[in-house]
Amino acid sequence: MLGDEAAGKLVDSATVLHPSNFSSSPAGAAELTRQRLIRAAFELFTTRGYHDTTTAQIAKKAGIAEGTIYRHFASKQQLMNELYRAAQRWATKLVQDTARDPEARTARAQLMAVAHGLFEGAAEDAAVVKLGLLERLEAVIDDESRKAAREFRLALERIVAEGKAQGAVRTGAVEIWAGVWLATISHALEKIVAGDWKPGDAGVRLVIDAAWKAISA
Repeated sequence: MLGDEAAGKLVDSATVLHPSNFSSSPAGAAELTRQRLIRAAFELFTTRGYHDTTTAQIAKKAGIAEGTIYRHFASKQQLMNELYRAAQRWATKLVQDTARDPEARTARAQLMAVAHGLFEGAAEDAAVVKLGLLERLEAVIDDESRKAAREFRLALERIVAEGKAQGAVRTGAVEIWAGVWLATISHALEKIVAGDWKPGDAGVRLVIDAAWKAISA
């Protein structure tokens, strides 16, 4: 289980934890409260489950009054959607940054770098990766969250499309091969999130190889 300080590390750059100088001003204090709330929600949603987590439990974990939650979020569902979008934005930025890396020139190299980035993220902040990439939340995410998820998939599909152009990815719909690759990689993500594997383990390397072989020409 993640501690309070561990949850939310990755999403600092994904803008759910709004930048602030965290001064002693009322605005700074409110932002610190928001951080505690977000970190508590990440942990509880990914250990107890969204439906089994109450706002009272989130407030207790964060060390705040339950009513304080509603100063920052209209509902538990809105809070969850904010966290989900933050995780998706983090993953999208990872893919986009990899695609722009001049050292990763081939689609295979880019996908390998994306995989390693996701695995390192899962090891660093399991709650963010689990909520954004592994949990089944279709029934509670909103349109904005679906758009964020689609942007992540589109960024991944662009790399696969480049692989097709290079003759390295087999013929067929790009969205299918991107989905196959991600589904294979998700097996290792689940193992890392559960604490069964570490990013450098042999099983992780086998999964990366299997994901590429599944889509390669």
